[in-house]
Amino acid sequence: MVRIALAQVSAKEDVEENILKGLRLMEEARERGASLICFPELSFLPFFPRVRADRRFFSLAEPIQGPTVERFRREAKELGIAAVVNIYERASPGEYYDTSVVMDTDGRLLGISRMMHIAELPDYNEKFYYWEGDTGFPVFDLGFAKVGIAICYDRHFPEHMRALTLGGAELILVPTATSTPVFREIWELEMRAAAVANQVFVAVANRVGREGEMEFFGRSFVVDPLGEVISRAEGEREELLVAELDLGAIERARQLLPFLRDRRPEVYGVLSDVRLAGGKL
Repeated sequence: MVRIALAQVSAKEDVEENILKGLRLMEEARERGASLICFPELSFLPFFPRVRADRRFFSLAEPIQGPTVERFRREAKELGIAAVVNIYERASPGEYYDTSVVMDTDGRLLGISRMMHIAELPDYNEKFYYWEGDTGFPVFDLGFAKVGIAICYDRHFPEHMRALTLGGAELILVPTATSTPVFREIWELEMRAAAVANQVFVAVANRVGREGEMEFFGRSFVVDPLGEVISRAEGEREELLVAELDLGAIERARQLLPFLRDRRPEVYGVLSDVRLAGGKL
């Protein structure tokens, strides 16, 4: 059994206060027996993509080797807990990404996953702030589990979830900042379908709290390889959700429902088409 923790948190304008809260939650997660903690999208920053085209927010970005990641890396090493930390990454002058950083129980940086699909929706003005991710679909071996990441908007694309599965992921983590009403309606349904289609665990960590006109609704949850929700947060308040995963359930699910065995990739060429039928995007 593998025990994981999802940090369902709000964020204030005070970045230092947000970081300190995150470090405390790492300690609590370890005390509760978790081997891994995942933080929501931009969990140490105000959710600036709700503001349209404001260059001031570029100053919040920092490099992977910056102070925030370093503090969490040291804490991971001291506590012996792996962590997935989402930051606003400055890769080079003018080049910014929505990035999750993965560190193991020894505090070593295993790599990064950048958000591949960039949203432009009401309250999500992301194309101004983020470049499209270029990391592909990495899977990180933590020793106790192989983990892939789908950051927020990435989760809506079945191709993303399947690519992580084909890369060997046993657990797909979804750090997100979700408030839109339509997403509330499909919140669990969508990820339950993704879990059973790929026979993997899916764990969604959402933020909470009101920022401007946005109300992040929390409801973080974990789904097993047959699409059953095995753990969920109580609602729209801060919470550290801890769940136990039986990774043996993956093989049992694939024996019962051999979807991956029965794939026909040689006939899926249409999936690489960039336009819908009729030539419309």
